[in-house]
Amino acid sequence: MRKLPSHSRKAAAKKHLPVKSHAADFQTVFEMIESARGRTFQAVNTELIDLYWHVGAFISGKIAAAGWGRNTVGQLSAYIRARRPGISGFSASNLWRMRQFQETYTAQPKLAALLRELSWTQNLIIMARAKRCEEREFYLRLCAREKWPTRELERQVAGALFERTVLSPPKLAPPVRELHPAAESLFKDTYLLDFLDLPNSHSEADLQRGLVENLKKFLIELGRDFAFVGEQYLLQVGGRDFRLDLLFFHRQLQCLVAFDLKIDEFQPEYLGKMEFYLEALDRDIRKSHERPSIGVLLCATKDLEVVEYSLARSLSPALIAEYQTALPDKALLQRKLHEFYQLAAPANKPAVPDKPPRQLRQPAARRRKPR
Repeated sequence: MRKLPSHSRKAAAKKHLPVKSHAADFQTVFEMIESARGRTFQAVNTELIDLYWHVGAFISGKIAAAGWGRNTVGQLSAYIRARRPGISGFSASNLWRMRQFQETYTAQPKLAALLRELSWTQNLIIMARAKRCEEREFYLRLCAREKWPTRELERQVAGALFERTVLSPPKLAPPVRELHPAAESLFKDTYLLDFLDLPNSHSEADLQRGLVENLKKFLIELGRDFAFVGEQYLLQVGGRDFRLDLLFFHRQLQCLVAFDLKIDEFQPEYLGKMEFYLEALDRDIRKSHERPSIGVLLCATKDLEVVEYSLARSLSPALIAEYQTALPDKALLQRKLHEFYQLAAPANKPAVPDKPPRQLRQPAARRRKPR
């Protein structure tokens, strides 16, 4: 069949574009279709997870009552595929995972809704790679809240987010907790920027440029409700110009979030500059319906005692965090977490709520003695 000339194809395509008077109506219908597709996908996923749960419970019961083993489960898989050729998801190994899935969560009914929000692949990743009950709950809740795709979930698990969150909760100035009680669950002590591929001797300009060029990945690392406002954001005070490295808005907290980037260790004087930025934002940029701004000092490293002293009497809602440009040593963090749980009294054993764990007190044996 002879193809139309290029100009004819463009003219034909143009005929199907909506005129401006109908564009808004056409977009409304398109959004209705997309919304229905999303609900349909979620409904199908919920039914699939329910099916896998019930199949797993059936197999578990047969193992206990009738002595089923891997050979029988393999025969069941062959029977299903013979009756329904081309069906996927019912291999012998997957049937065995269904049984493991049901047995893993049967004593945790409060997680049932979360299991159904995630795909089967995401559930398998968490079940296989999270060893503790609280760790599995942590990733289930965050994956559901942040709507992570499978690849991002794998990245966060590989980056030991759970271990880092428990061992190093975010370092917040007291005003942050007073003005934004939810902030502790929405910020991190360490941000993993392994996607930047920065050299060891990078500059602050390199860091900023890398974050802006990889803005989508950085927003995923920050959290779902962060919205980018600008880089090198201009603040004019007293006839002078000042530039804020990165400025975001947080939809849940309803406030501006300023990021000041430092490629060296945190220094107390950095906090004074951040307080100046926050004052300028709240006086000149913040809108009347928005809440007080938050500042994040993102440094290469930090001394915890210096951070504690610096934040203790800070009057501005600021926090101090680190960034890492490579995956951390997860095995080392897991050993530290194991030691932490061993030293902690049973009454202090952390439970994972709807959000990442709040700051956990160090066991008495590790607390710094007053001078």
